[in-house]
Amino acid sequence: MRKHFVFWLVRAITNTFFRRIDIVGAENVPAEGPVIFAGNHPNALMDGWLLTAKCGRWPLHFMVNAKLWKYRALGPLLDLSGAVPVYSREEHGDSTDNSKAFDELYKVIESGNCMGIFPEGISHTESQLTKLKTGAARIALVVAARGNTSVTIIPCGLNYIHRHRYRSQVLLEFGTPMHIDEHWAIEYRSDEMGTVRKLTDQLANALLNVTLNAPDWNTLRFVQTTRRLYKPKTADLTPGQYVELNRRFVESYAKVADKPEVLVFRKDVENYQARLDMLGLKDYQLRSPVSLGHAFRKIFLRSLKMLLLLPAAIPGALLHLPVGWIAAMVGERFSYEMDDIATLKVFATISLLPLLYITVAVIVGMNYGLWWAVLTLTLLPLSFVATAKVIEAETSLLVSILSVLRLARLSSEVEDLRKTRATLVEQTRMLVERMVDPNMPRMFTKDDFNATKD
Repeated sequence: MRKHFVFWLVRAITNTFFRRIDIVGAENVPAEGPVIFAGNHPNALMDGWLLTAKCGRWPLHFMVNAKLWKYRALGPLLDLSGAVPVYSREEHGDSTDNSKAFDELYKVIESGNCMGIFPEGISHTESQLTKLKTGAARIALVVAARGNTSVTIIPCGLNYIHRHRYRSQVLLEFGTPMHIDEHWAIEYRSDEMGTVRKLTDQLANALLNVTLNAPDWNTLRFVQTTRRLYKPKTADLTPGQYVELNRRFVESYAKVADKPEVLVFRKDVENYQARLDMLGLKDYQLRSPVSLGHAFRKIFLRSLKMLLLLPAAIPGALLHLPVGWIAAMVGERFSYEMDDIATLKVFATISLLPLLYITVAVIVGMNYGLWWAVLTLTLLPLSFVATAKVIEAETSLLVSILSVLRLARLSSEVEDLRKTRATLVEQTRMLVERMVDPNMPRMFTKDDFNATKD
C-alpha cells in the first residue's frame, strides 16, 4: 500500500511539474520480464521520477547516489520506492564497496522485476553524454552468466526543455531493446572485463540515438536556430521528430564545421539570434506577418480563459504563490549542484503544501465544524490546479501582449529581420542539400518547401 502511494505521488509530481510529457518508443518496453532501464542523467532525481511514472513497469528499483539521503525528507521516500544507495568513487574514494548494492539488484532482476540506472554515474549539466560507468552492463552480464534469466536493457533518452522551470516540457524516448542472452553470457564467462566494456560501448551508442548531444551549449543553440530556419512552417512535427531533426543537424554539422562557408553561415545565424534576443522576439514571430485582428483575437481568448478560471484560482493563489516563491528560493539557493534545482523545488513544494492544507483545514474546522474542514481539504488541491492554469494563462497573455507591442513598435527592425531570416532560410536549405549525405532520408520534400514561402 505504501509503495503504491509512492507511485501515485511520483506520477502526481511529474504531471504537475511538467506541462507536457511526450513519450516516444513505448512499444519498445516489454510488458513482462526483467528490464534494466538505462538513461542519460541531466536532471538529478527528476530523471528517476519520470522513468518511474512513464516507463509502464512497476516497481522500478533505482541505483541512487547515497548523497540524496542527506535530505531528511527525501530518505524515507527513497526507501519506500525501493531505491538502492550507491557510493561513487569520486566522492568516497577508491576503497568504496558497493557489493551489497549490486547483490540486491541482482536479486531484483532475477525475480523478474525491473531496475533503473543512469550509467553516467552522476547527474550533470553538460550538453552531451559523459563517459558511461560499467555498472549497467556488469549487472546485466552477471545475471545472464548465472543462467537464471535473460535481461533486456532499454536505452532511455530524457530530453528536457527548460528542465528546472515549472510547467515546462520533456520528451522521454525509449530506444531499441538490447537483449542480453546466452551469447553474451558465454562471452562474459571467457572475458569479463572485455565483455563489460563492449556492452557499455554499445549502450553508449544506443543512448546517443535517443539523446541530443552537442560539443557545447553555443553549438546546440546554433543547431536549434538552424533547425527552425530549415523546417517549413506548414510541417507539423511530433516531439520525437523535433529531437531527431536536431540530432541530424548536430551530427551533420560536426562533419562540415570547419568549412569556410559554414563558419560564415554560423556567424550570420548567431548574429540573427542575437538581434532577436535583444529585441525580445522569437523566430516563429517572423515566419509571416501577423495581423492585429488575429493577434487581438488570441489575446481575447486567453483573457477569457483566465477570467473563467479566476474565481477558483484567487483563493488558491493567496495560499499557493508564497509556497511557489519559497520553493523557487530553496531550489536556487540550497542545491548541492545545478542539476538538483528541480528536485529541491519539488520537495520544498510537497513538504509545504500538506502543512498548509492541514493548517487551513484545522482553522476552518475550529470555526465552522468538521465537514467544512473536510470540504476545505478537498477543494484546496483543486484550487491549486486552477491557480497553475491561471498562471499559465497569464504568462501566455503577457507574451501575446508584449509580442503585439514589440511588433508594432519595432516595425522597421522587424521587417529587416524578416528579410534576414528569408536569406538564412535559403542558405540553410542550400547547405543541407549540398553538404548532407544524399542517402540520408529527408523529413521534408521539395513540395513541403514550395507549399508556402517562409
